[in-house]
Amino acid sequence: MTKQPPRKLLVIRNDKLGDFMLALPCLNLLRAGLPDCEIHVLVPKYTESIALTFPAVDGVIIDPGDDASFAQQRELFNEIKQQNYDALLTLYSTPRIGLIGWRAKIPYRIAPASGIAQFLYNHRLTQRRSRSEKPEYIYNLDLGFQLLADFGIHSATLPTAPHLRFDDDEIATLRSTFCAEHNIDATHQLIFIHAGSGGSANNLNTEQYAKLAKQLRSHCGHTIVLSAGPGEEAGAAQVASKLSCDSDVAHTVYISRDGLPAFARHIAFADLFISGSTGPLHIAGALNCQTAAFYTRRRSATALRWQTSNSGERRLAFSASEQAEAEDMSSVDIESAAAEINHQFLRPVATE
Repeated sequence: MTKQPPRKLLVIRNDKLGDFMLALPCLNLLRAGLPDCEIHVLVPKYTESIALTFPAVDGVIIDPGDDASFAQQRELFNEIKQQNYDALLTLYSTPRIGLIGWRAKIPYRIAPASGIAQFLYNHRLTQRRSRSEKPEYIYNLDLGFQLLADFGIHSATLPTAPHLRFDDDEIATLRSTFCAEHNIDATHQLIFIHAGSGGSANNLNTEQYAKLAKQLRSHCGHTIVLSAGPGEEAGAAQVASKLSCDSDVAHTVYISRDGLPAFARHIAFADLFISGSTGPLHIAGALNCQTAAFYTRRRSATALRWQTSNSGERRLAFSASEQAEAEDMSSVDIESAAAEINHQFLRPVATE
């Protein structure tokens, strides 16, 4: 007899922003397959605001983290227990979270079959993520499809980009306001370059980003927008200084100080988003923006494993040279990358 679909589901992706953005296709899959289910997510505090912008998410529980006090961990357990979830999907498994789900006696619990934490779940899916043979968001989707199959739901289809949407008129107005405030020609293409990094993967240095900016060619005119989040201001300022000193590249600096949803809405009007493998890149991917990303060759941080979730023709990826150390980002061929970006994304706009 087929089980009744879950009434209330908790999805766990409680690590970094980029990881959470790559869970969005899975959340959209679950929403399509379980239209009557109440879907909550467990996330760290700093991703709460953007999680609440997702139509697939009905509620958020804040994870205080591994280093939280015993009292905070007990409070988290009590909150999860009181919600009476009948299903738990853990996209990134740790013993702490597995134990909470087990102690809360959630009837259906699924996670990747890896590590000792897997034994705290009554449903597991073998993935071998350490081999990095698939994009992270596909691994997440595989778990979502397995959950649906376990409840006899086989009609759900693979979600397609964009996975995150904002109102078109709202974004057009925001773009117009942004251009006016920064004295940007409204006809210019806006090329965002985000030199910051969450620290989980090596990035280009500011000299490389400045060199790249100088070599981008848009026949209809463009402005470089050097974006930065809190704590990343220095990197954006350094790139701006290099562009001001020895080039005539039109550029401006945008510091996101109003939270992730506001930052995401600014990214939504970017004609191209360029960065290392970091959270804002995956916001751009979820929005189906055009992206050019720079990755190490370390197996756990490759261009394949951390591929953006935008359409294939809307993304480019560049990595450290095969002749260099896997994480030696100084070996990236900036001239070649610029040429490919120009060809793929910065062609002349057709005139009538």
